[in-house]
Amino acid sequence: MATQASAKSQTVKTSTTNGVTEPSHPVTDQLKESLHSSVDKLADSAGIAEENIRKTASSSAENMSARKRLAEQKWQASKVRKYAIENPVTTAGIAFAAGMLVTSLLRKK
Repeated sequence: MATQASAKSQTVKTSTTNGVTEPSHPVTDQLKESLHSSVDKLADSAGIAEENIRKTASSSAENMSARKRLAEQKWQASKVRKYAIENPVTTAGIAFAAGMLVTSLLRKK
């Protein structure tokens, strides 16, 4: 019982500064400040990384949108599209023959 009472009195040590009672844990307080500082730095770095990722994603989406529009314009003006519209049966036959050729080439390997 005596050791418990002395242990309690040691952990409850306080110092008064300007009439305010503050706990006296210098190592713990220093560790706490260091960890808070580390977390703040990590949060700042994560914020910067998030901004960069969002900017990159936005510019990539815009780039892909522009490429899609360009591809659609090229397809609309394409001679292949025009031929496929004018000769659908022939186009289907060519696609079937090409599929058979690719399949036979892949099976031999």
